[in-house]
Amino acid sequence: MQKQKLDLSYEFFPPRTEIGKQKLASTQKELASLRPEFYSVTFGAGGSTRDNTLETVLDIQHNSSVDACPHLTCVGATNSEILELVQHYKDQGIHRLVLLRGDPPGGMVAMGECKFASDLVSLIRDQFGDHFTIAVAAYPESHPDARNLLKDIDNFAQKMSAGADMAITQYFYNADSYYNFMDLCEKKGINQPVLPGIMPIANFTSLKKFSAQCGAEIPRWMIKTMDQYEDDVDSQREIGLEIVTRMTQELIQFGAPGFHFYTMNQSKLTSTIINNLNILD
Repeated sequence: MQKQKLDLSYEFFPPRTEIGKQKLASTQKELASLRPEFYSVTFGAGGSTRDNTLETVLDIQHNSSVDACPHLTCVGATNSEILELVQHYKDQGIHRLVLLRGDPPGGMVAMGECKFASDLVSLIRDQFGDHFTIAVAAYPESHPDARNLLKDIDNFAQKMSAGADMAITQYFYNADSYYNFMDLCEKKGINQPVLPGIMPIANFTSLKKFSAQCGAEIPRWMIKTMDQYEDDVDSQREIGLEIVTRMTQELIQFGAPGFHFYTMNQSKLTSTIINNLNILD
């Protein structure tokens, strides 16, 4: 029986220091053998953070064999500023974008002219046609700001009908949430691929804090399991590998079209999970 070919992609954040840049370059090289469709780079709104994003994107595009895929948000930019940046990306040979609403950083009130990700998708499609393969975000456990999951599905449907080609989910550790989300998508007539976002567990304490901020749910059984080893980070990491590997195996059996790994600019855990899955042959 022929194995299903899965689309694999890997996400980075723009490093701020020279050491961070060297580390990311090493990570990119190590992940290049894991059949990446693209490397995505998160977006910082304003000032030096935005410049770091641009620098990282162009470095990947020009100095690696993998397509760069910049993130872009609605935060703190006029439509003309967004279009100028996207034109620059196009001129540099970039063909992929991840378009997000984004959240204003502390002290910033304005969202920009585009209020929602669907507005941003429409803006890019109207100006650039089909040049870009556009990905948007999906939230199997519902977006933190959504009134309920059904309303969130309506919002997601708007993004897809505006011209998105695919979606990448918020990370999750309960595969049932993805199954339910895909069932709701089918009922809505959404047929674009939705890649599960996978977050390897490097530090469980940090993961709990981050998950509380972004609205990702950590199952109670998982917390209780990890709490048995709260002073043993290495054991937590090994258990985390088992949990994430098992979940991704279940998602493959369900028919997930691929995976998007939130690498945190590290390669080891992501590489281990993919090798555990034996999906590269």
